[in-house]
Amino acid sequence: MSNLVIIESPGKTKALENYLGRGYKVVASKGHVRDLPKSSLGVDIENGFTASYVNIRERSELLNRLRAEAKKADTVYLATDPDREGEAISWHLLSVIDTPESKIRRVTFNEITKSAVQAGMASPRSINMDLVNSQQTRRILDRIVGYKLSPFLWHTVRSGLSAGRVQSVATRVVVDRENEIRNFVPQEYWRIEAQLKTADGKSFVANYFGKNGEKAELHTKEEADKVYNGSIDKDFIVSSVKKGTKSRAPQPPFTTSTLLQDASRKLNFRSAKTMKVAQELYEGIDLGPEHGGSQGLITYMRTDSVRISAEAISAVRDVIRGTYGDKYLPGKPRYFRTKASAQDAHEAIRPSHVENTPELIKSRLSTDQYKLYKLIWERFVACQMEAAVFDTVNAVINAGEYEYHASGVSEKFKGYLALYEEGADEKKQKEEKLPPLSEDEKLTLNKLQSEQKFTEPPPRYTEASLMKFLEEQGIGRPSTYTPTITTIISRGYVSREGKTLSATELGELTVKLMKDNFPDIIDYRFTAGMETKLDDIANGSASMETVLGSFWKTFSSDLKKAEEKSKEDKEKYVEQTDIICDKCGAKMIVKSGRFGKFAACPNYPKCKNTVKLDKNGKPAAVKERPEPEKTDMVCEKCGAPMVIRTSRYGKFYSCSNFPRCKNTKPLESAAQAFCPECGKPIAKKFSKKGSFYACTGYPACSFSTSNTPVDQVCPECGKTMFEKKSGARVCMNKNCPSNVKK
Repeated sequence: MSNLVIIESPGKTKALENYLGRGYKVVASKGHVRDLPKSSLGVDIENGFTASYVNIRERSELLNRLRAEAKKADTVYLATDPDREGEAISWHLLSVIDTPESKIRRVTFNEITKSAVQAGMASPRSINMDLVNSQQTRRILDRIVGYKLSPFLWHTVRSGLSAGRVQSVATRVVVDRENEIRNFVPQEYWRIEAQLKTADGKSFVANYFGKNGEKAELHTKEEADKVYNGSIDKDFIVSSVKKGTKSRAPQPPFTTSTLLQDASRKLNFRSAKTMKVAQELYEGIDLGPEHGGSQGLITYMRTDSVRISAEAISAVRDVIRGTYGDKYLPGKPRYFRTKASAQDAHEAIRPSHVENTPELIKSRLSTDQYKLYKLIWERFVACQMEAAVFDTVNAVINAGEYEYHASGVSEKFKGYLALYEEGADEKKQKEEKLPPLSEDEKLTLNKLQSEQKFTEPPPRYTEASLMKFLEEQGIGRPSTYTPTITTIISRGYVSREGKTLSATELGELTVKLMKDNFPDIIDYRFTAGMETKLDDIANGSASMETVLGSFWKTFSSDLKKAEEKSKEDKEKYVEQTDIICDKCGAKMIVKSGRFGKFAACPNYPKCKNTVKLDKNGKPAAVKERPEPEKTDMVCEKCGAPMVIRTSRYGKFYSCSNFPRCKNTKPLESAAQAFCPECGKPIAKKFSKKGSFYACTGYPACSFSTSNTPVDQVCPECGKTMFEKKSGARVCMNKNCPSNVKK
């Protein structure tokens, strides 16, 4: 019996063939095989938003192969990825491989392991059209926004721009933070720190808190001086000491979003790199015969769920017990609650076989694969370990009427921190350990320090913090974060400076335009609400036509108003520069041409002045042309003196009366080089076969030769002599007595 299994990625082929055995052939579609056409909208808005898909040209040869293999097979298994995108790819495959539906089976694998593959093959189903329609809706929404909004940006801001639904909101997030930073007004505050010492000589630090148990902030030097002067001569006495314990539970296993964030913070991986390496780990790595051959090392990496299977929990508890002992193993397994907005279609990201420790298989992994697998493995194992426990001490110290506080934390039990600690966007303040203190204990003041501080603006987003914000707001889905961030950077709306992201002037202009004209597209809640509607379509509780129709009604109205409005304030959204036009004094603006960006005068067409820009948007350095060299030659066309000019091809003779007279000749055609037939100057010419010399009197005189004119005249006739490649010098005059004799 012949069976064909069609998957997305060629990377899984070897592992799947190994698990499926004889009778199964595995072929990869390499992603989508059909898409909307590039040359047109491809969506019939008037007729229920019907999409006109076309086969991807680059997949033509592959599609022919898939059709041939499907025709020979008894059963065709569509085993594309287990998400909406994968479901849509299976639907497209069904329409192009020309095979009866009775032969088709849809199967999914949440991990590339033998048990998961066998379970998937044993549970075939039909294609889920709700998932397909959810993906179609997203694609059509993005196509409508891109094809209808981009032309508006071209004639309003600058040509070549493109708009995206989620990308526009992501750009707005970065722009809003840039405005927060720009508009931030620092607030003065003062901090007073007391360096104290106990009777047995142990030092620690206490900070001013307030008085009478109420917190008081110091905003001016006068307020700080009052506290300082009221404390410096007083006895520092411990009024209360509170001891306690606190525990810190481990974080859930990774979702796509949290994996991208932690890989950015701890490994300095960009999101695109993280997803690429995670894809390799999911598809399969050859671990050698001693470790079971080729197999997928992690579960599916596009997920928003923190759910863990019972088998995986049982396996990881065995690993914890064997490696760390019973004291690191909780009495009951930990279960984590998935967010209500999550699709929960797949498990959390975890090792397929937790027994494959990072060190055990390190030799089989690349450096990046090892780093990411180690991160995933440690996070998963840590999530089932005991909580970390800390001893805490909080002391209140009085100095006259003023109150100082000191706190300390010491580790009592490492718990999961013995293996893993989650990363953070900002550096955590180091927690000090306090020496033993008792009530009414008198302390020695070593130093009292008053320091002026200013509040700081919020930090710029990094990839990790931007993804965290998008997730919190419900904007996009984990699988869209990487392409979204990559797109807004590549299109110049956002720039990357080290690890931080900052808005460009183009990004700010575009967001301003979108806010003024398309408030829904750029609105956080609207975009998040659209994700909910896509989920509703996937769940079967909403229809594609209803969601698209509601969106189009508002969007088309906004677009019409924006186009009318743009005619009135066309210059409102232009990208300004600091360059002053040296011809009319206007402030130049950025334009785009086929050779890239340039600065142009806004008074065009009255003033047509332009300035080249470098990649940083600054005026490009212009090489000054050297002054022409004077010669004794005279232009035979207008009688003006000839000069020597320089171009990128070298030096040449040119009439000094340029551009009124455009007479030029190569430098090689010196004054003594004249046509032996008509007496006019000879010029060097170029053709596909190479260079040659020809009379400038063409077409009246058709003399040409591959020989080179030299500074010598024929002794017989007085005409210019020519040198052959052999070095021999000859006269080219047909009427020369020497040639006539021959």
